Amino acid sequence: MISFKQLPLEAKAAVAAGVVFFSMILSRSYLAEKLDLRMRHWVLRLQMALFANTLMLMGSLHVWKSTVTMFTRSSAANSFCFMLWKIAVFMFLALAHSSFFTLLFLVAEEPYFFSLAAYTCLGAYIILIFFLFTLGSVEQAYKFLVGRGTKAGTGNKNRTAIKPVLAVMLTLVLTVVGLLNASQPPTVHSVEIPVHKLPSTMNNLKVVLLSDIHLGPTVGKTKLAMIVRMVKALKPDITVIVGDLTDAEAEIIRPAVEPLGELDSPLGTYFVTGNHEYYTSDVSNWFELLKSFHIQPLHNENVKIVSPKSTNDWFCLAGVDDIEADVLRYSGHGMDLKKALRGCSSEHAIVLLAHQPIAAKWALQERPDINLILSGHTHGGQMFPLNAGAYLLNPFFVGLYKVGQNTFVYVSPGTMYFGIPMRLGSRAEITEIILRSP
Repeated sequence: MISFKQLPLEAKAAVAAGVVFFSMILSRSYLAEKLDLRMRHWVLRLQMALFANTLMLMGSLHVWKSTVTMFTRSSAANSFCFMLWKIAVFMFLALAHSSFFTLLFLVAEEPYFFSLAAYTCLGAYIILIFFLFTLGSVEQAYKFLVGRGTKAGTGNKNRTAIKPVLAVMLTLVLTVVGLLNASQPPTVHSVEIPVHKLPSTMNNLKVVLLSDIHLGPTVGKTKLAMIVRMVKALKPDITVIVGDLTDAEAEIIRPAVEPLGELDSPLGTYFVTGNHEYYTSDVSNWFELLKSFHIQPLHNENVKIVSPKSTNDWFCLAGVDDIEADVLRYSGHGMDLKKALRGCSSEHAIVLLAHQPIAAKWALQERPDINLILSGHTHGGQMFPLNAGAYLLNPFFVGLYKVGQNTFVYVSPGTMYFGIPMRLGSRAEITEIILRSP
């Protein structure tokens, strides 16, 4: 039987990740009894950071072997440039690993440079791992198809060296492109949506949709102020924020939230929770903070949006808690569609705010008479190569979907980004929705 000491480093990292994961599961019931909600969730987030880092160790070892160890027997191995390269790779990996901890310790009104650098390295790390794996797979497939022998000649060594060099070059190019793309203001996307049973007096009502701003280690007050200016320029009748506004506790990041107080939509500004609000374990304080800025949380509840032209014309705007509240057993919270739609009959148009597209799917299964659902969560994948995973994991990915005869679902690709300040294959968006009466 092979002992732990005899295992390769990658296998040891996998074992460590498994130990951390099972410790998280075993400690959940114990922590529930010993710690208050906020401390319990803080410890859980710390455990998640440790788990992510132990998983990343396997990738980091592969990166080190591919970009450093492979060249140690070359003629340049003892050069000063190669020493600088080793230091650069080590710092790159260290910063990528540290990114998960900035969410716990480095959140303020504006992002710290260290946090931006760490999350940039994390994004580049994901791209680099993808290309190393893909190019390695192509190389192995090529060897298999052409029936190459197992002996490595000089030509084979040269071809093997090309793989990490090409992977690094592609990563550098895509990282720069992703950073430049994310640094641009969100695009304003205008979409017209027919809403069944919307009163004619409310035809052309303008709703501005915001989602996934993620105030935290890499998004601060300056970015939010820019978003608010853009929203005000659109002059919406209603503004809605469909979750993941923040990744930090209200008290810590309060100064960064102040621009929200400038939103002045005449028919109101409304908010529903996303999964990240529950990760902060500070939802009640966030509700109070948002109310102080005249933003109304819809906590499994609804409001009547009355036509400015006729008090007899209205539609029902409802909001549900994010489904992650149930997973985290967040007391007093969780998706409750019946409660959220209490008093909303099919005689009037129904618009639902639900952060995750899977929640939109569940809502339509229970209440197919909902006319429009506004969601976010997917970020449009945010960056390559994560786009494919986000597409496969969500019943609605991004943009407008028609479900049945009289129902539409719109999924925002997000107004900012989470953590990694990059966008590849997606674009941040402020959505201008024009409601059309049939």
